[in-house]
Amino acid sequence: MTRIYPVSPPLDISRALALGAVQGPAELLPISSSAHISLLPWFAGWRRDELSPASRKDFEVALHAGTAVALVVGQRQAIAEELGRMDQRRLVAVALAAAVPAAVGCAFERPIEERLGGPATIAVGLVAGAVAMLLADRRPQDRHPDELNAVDGLALGAAQGAALFPGVSRTGATVATARWRRFTRREANLLSRTVALPVILGAAALRARRMGHRGIDPGMRRSMGAGALAAAASTLASQSLIAILDRDGSAWPYAAYRLVLAGAIAIKLRWGG
Repeated sequence: MTRIYPVSPPLDISRALALGAVQGPAELLPISSSAHISLLPWFAGWRRDELSPASRKDFEVALHAGTAVALVVGQRQAIAEELGRMDQRRLVAVALAAAVPAAVGCAFERPIEERLGGPATIAVGLVAGAVAMLLADRRPQDRHPDELNAVDGLALGAAQGAALFPGVSRTGATVATARWRRFTRREANLLSRTVALPVILGAAALRARRMGHRGIDPGMRRSMGAGALAAAASTLASQSLIAILDRDGSAWPYAAYRLVLAGAIAIKLRWGG
């Protein structure tokens, strides 16, 4: 069978490594890794047409896959503990939290890829996510982890679906939702990681299946491999950020960073084009 590859040239290996290095810490913190992967080439002045939209999405999913594998390795003890307390109610909640974004992605993936993702849209997502985090962080922290239920799962799923909007951040949206549901900050962070892993791995598997049918340029395959390895390495090297996130007493540092980044986008759009 003749393979039909994307028409754009493969991503330069050095740039793939740079994007992978950014992916790890940006994924662990509620600052939107997808926004950073889109904005780094824009701020650096790389050609936006270097990759086709399909290839850009393939590469981004490869980065997320590298991060997910590194999280499984680096957080294996925490994952084992989480699996140990996975009763039926918690399993249902996690399943719902994965099913909702899967449905949203199937329905809206193409329009999102084609119409969103520009700097202005990302800035909106960054600001919206920052506001949501700050408002949710004002809520009480009075729910026990064992109280997780199906409604919480649907809410976390909706948050992951909303995170498909560029700049919102899956981590930021799920942490804010868990806090809005009155879980502690530490439990909110754990829930965020728990519900994200199945979605990331599932998206990577689906994208790999599509690439298998469509075919992919060997040069692009090397770039994706380099980026995924760099993402895995940067994630493993950034594991301490998880403890910092769990320990932080406020969402303000992350919200402030998001607002500053959105401001930088606005300035460049206004003066730099």
